[in-house]
Amino acid sequence: MRQAFGYIIVLLCFPLIWILYSFIHSEILTASEFKESLKEAIPLNTPVITSPIVLLDKDKEIFSEDYVEWRDPLPLESIPLFVQEVLIQSEDAEFYNHIGFNFSAIFRAVFANAAANASDQGASTITQQLVRLRYLSTEKTYERKVTELVYAYEMEKQTEKDEILENYLNEIYFSNQVYGIGAAATYYFGKPLNELTEAQQVFITAIPNNPSLYNPLENFEATKKRQELLIEVLVKNNKISAEHGNSLKNEPIVLQTKTKKQLYPVYSTYVLDELKSLISSNEGFQQKIDSASNEQQAVFLKNELQTRVNEVISQGLIVHTALDPHKQKEDVTYIDKLLDRTNDLQAASIVINNETREIVSMFGGKDYKKFDFNRANQAVRQPGSALKPLLVYGPVFETTSLTSNNEISGGKLCIMSYCPQNYGGAIYGNVSLKQAFRFSHNTPAVRLLQTVGIEEAFAKLEQFQFNHLVPGDHTYPAALGGLTNGVTVLEMADAYTGFINGMYKPAHAIQKVTNKNGDSLYEWQEEKIEVWSPTTVHTMRDLLADVVANGTGKGISVQSSYIGAKTGTTNDFYDYWITGLTDTYTAAVWIGYDMPKNMKPIESKKIHHKIFNQIMN
Repeated sequence: MRQAFGYIIVLLCFPLIWILYSFIHSEILTASEFKESLKEAIPLNTPVITSPIVLLDKDKEIFSEDYVEWRDPLPLESIPLFVQEVLIQSEDAEFYNHIGFNFSAIFRAVFANAAANASDQGASTITQQLVRLRYLSTEKTYERKVTELVYAYEMEKQTEKDEILENYLNEIYFSNQVYGIGAAATYYFGKPLNELTEAQQVFITAIPNNPSLYNPLENFEATKKRQELLIEVLVKNNKISAEHGNSLKNEPIVLQTKTKKQLYPVYSTYVLDELKSLISSNEGFQQKIDSASNEQQAVFLKNELQTRVNEVISQGLIVHTALDPHKQKEDVTYIDKLLDRTNDLQAASIVINNETREIVSMFGGKDYKKFDFNRANQAVRQPGSALKPLLVYGPVFETTSLTSNNEISGGKLCIMSYCPQNYGGAIYGNVSLKQAFRFSHNTPAVRLLQTVGIEEAFAKLEQFQFNHLVPGDHTYPAALGGLTNGVTVLEMADAYTGFINGMYKPAHAIQKVTNKNGDSLYEWQEEKIEVWSPTTVHTMRDLLADVVANGTGKGISVQSSYIGAKTGTTNDFYDYWITGLTDTYTAAVWIGYDMPKNMKPIESKKIHHKIFNQIMN
């Protein structure tokens, strides 16, 4: 009797629900100030959906993926008709006939809920489910349901059926942070949707009905039963034969779950940082930031840039890089093992391909984890004598008639209160420029900077990408690498590429950025410029080679017809450097402690020499 009474109450209340819907619909129509259409009153904007960013090495193999949600959206024409049919038959058989909601299904659901004294019986169409995914909460109340009907009706007015179905198939949740049927295929079976068997396709379509209950990684048997139920629906609706259905049920299901690739963390961390610079350069942000009238405006522009970067990344990108995976692995393994024998000693290195001017290998610190502090491009340290070829000797040969055979005094020197000393306080008479360079004498370097002129010398240095120089650096101590802030390992390796052939182009890790369809989005646009004359290049390469053969670079041994390098040691032995080049690579190595301390006790171990030998082979 009570059940019959419940049915009567529902019948009486149903017109009230319809009236309520009509009232809400009317209110929305009149809510706009200019009484515009419902389309403007309920703007059904496509939500921002974050897609994966994939990094490829030089061989076009994936080495890193970054995503919180795994997505692989597909156009409807790429989704097999069989999969579409399974979802339609199981979720919304009248999809192509209704106006966004199905009144008969709602009517049945209301009766069922009344009989059960509950509100969890579903009657949602595919359109309603998409609306709920995008715009509404998942609470099961009649009020939310009515709002859902309004949105679904409006979505049907604004959008074609096929577009609704495509969006639904790409946005429904498949458990384990997997969204969309295409992503489910690659996540659970490791191959594209169109390569799955029909049994596998039905299996993954079983998941969205209840992603927790039908999570195949935790409840495989429940998912399998749901798959078999869907197959029975297809048979019942004459979409497949009973024999075919039995065949699908009996096919073994073996999962091959995807694991996120996170190889070479220091390189991938740097690539993501460079990506921001690439977008900034290509879209004009960097020029605006550099010309900002004040710090407040610069901060505003930087925030705008970050917003733009987030927007671009969310669309899903494929970043093509110059990474040499074999070399990267060998270099990192060697240096990590070498540093394990020390306490807190750290190191950083960059290797650049001479022909392409691309970064092929990088070391950012011992036991580096993704997004750690990257000492290769973030640590700003004093360069010591490794800066002399760029600030002193290169400019000398470029702007004067001096040659490496000319002599210069290695004796005491004071310029006002500045009195530099040679290593160990040694005092020399006249020495050739070649000898002064070979043994990195200090007083000759300062005298040579006097000869060139500080401003002229810094004009040559500013051809390169030294981002931490300040006007206060334009002093004589800079001849010995004494700077206000310092330089990074990347900046040093990058600048030394000018000694390859006198031509310079900033070194980068990124070759190009494309979308998943292969359309090019971003590339670096810099052209090579001449920074050193052929005569200067010839002389400098000869001096750098002499350092390795006869000077402070002894112990460097690389399989190459040419090897040239310059060492650097800073005050109190806080930093050791080697920067140089071979026929194939240009590289820079730094070792030191994050909290600087004297490294004189380990000088004889020549750890930086060993690292240089490894990364240059």
